[in-house]
Amino acid sequence: MSGREASILVLPTPRASRGLWRDALSRLMRNGPALVGLLLIAIFVMGALFAPVIAPYNPTVGVLMDSMKGPSLAHLMGTDLLGRDEFSRVLYGARISLTVGVVAVAFGLLFGVTVGAIAGGAGGKVDAVLMRITDVFLAVPGILLAIGIVAWLGHGEIQIILAVGISYAPMFARLLRGTLLALREADYVTAARSMGASTPRILLRHMLPNALTPLIVQATLALATAIIDVAGLGFLGLGPGDPRIAEWGEMLTDSARFLQSAPYLIFFPGAAITISAIGFNLLGDGLRESIDPRLKR
Repeated sequence: MSGREASILVLPTPRASRGLWRDALSRLMRNGPALVGLLLIAIFVMGALFAPVIAPYNPTVGVLMDSMKGPSLAHLMGTDLLGRDEFSRVLYGARISLTVGVVAVAFGLLFGVTVGAIAGGAGGKVDAVLMRITDVFLAVPGILLAIGIVAWLGHGEIQIILAVGISYAPMFARLLRGTLLALREADYVTAARSMGASTPRILLRHMLPNALTPLIVQATLALATAIIDVAGLGFLGLGPGDPRIAEWGEMLTDSARFLQSAPYLIFFPGAAITISAIGFNLLGDGLRESIDPRLKR
């Protein structure tokens, strides 16, 4: 064997493709706004998780002598009418707002995926009936639908989760159904059908895994509006129901009458709602850009 032949044999082989998700993660890590959104979300999540350690005061107990004090070293965000520390209440409020928002979107996603998969996989009359019902729910603004459900079911975190989740389920169902219809004539689906694969197998094994990408992006974006919806329900008096519980929306309601005399009481919970929503929006937009193959460079 000549030296030239040996050198040819030891040439490195081309690097294998890293795969869709690994490539998407790499693109996401190079997206500045998405990283900012991830950082904002991480700050709120860590604050919620470690609220008992970080919070300097009990959020439900106040000292009347400290009532309506402005921001200071002792109370970073001031105190409310009952002398409760606003910073501690914002931290504990993140627990409810983030948890209820995330669980509500997860419930809506699960419910919507189930309906959308049945409609897109079965087709025919089943598809027509399910989509007409979905259209009825989509015709009602989400926040109004959530208000009606909470008013019917009563106050409580579970009721808020059900209300917000049901208001988002039609959107996920419609999105998945449309994606599945577009995949029906894909080459790999046609090949599986020609080999005798059953409809449920084709749906679960071949179509659903390839239809989840837009759902993941949409769910991330929905988290931002879900947090706003949860706070909106609390602001309208449809929150958890216990006035002692720190929840961002109810904190806004309790502070609305002090807008001129103590604007900090509205500013800090309002800023928490806004910043957390911006964080999820930035992350969702970055995730969409990183997954969309048309944006690959």
